Amino acid sequence: MSSKLLIEGISDAVGFVGGALIGFWVGRWLGLDLFAPGYGNASIGAIVLVSIGGGVGLQLARKWRNRNAAAPKE
Repeated sequence: MSSKLLIEGISDAVGFVGGALIGFWVGRWLGLDLFAPGYGNASIGAIVLVSIGGGVGLQLARKWRNRNAAAPKE
């Protein structure tokens, strides 16, 4: 496996998990419980926040990786 693919995979994973965790904690701060029994409004809201956080984190990781790849090597 090339190091470029390893960096791509690790940065995507870190971005996604980091964003999902931020979404989880924002939901907790707003009083939404991801692990509530059933699918009430609070649970669905928390799922949406975790999903959005994971997607935003993934996109930020990809932008970071592309920006660093475009930077001139010293």
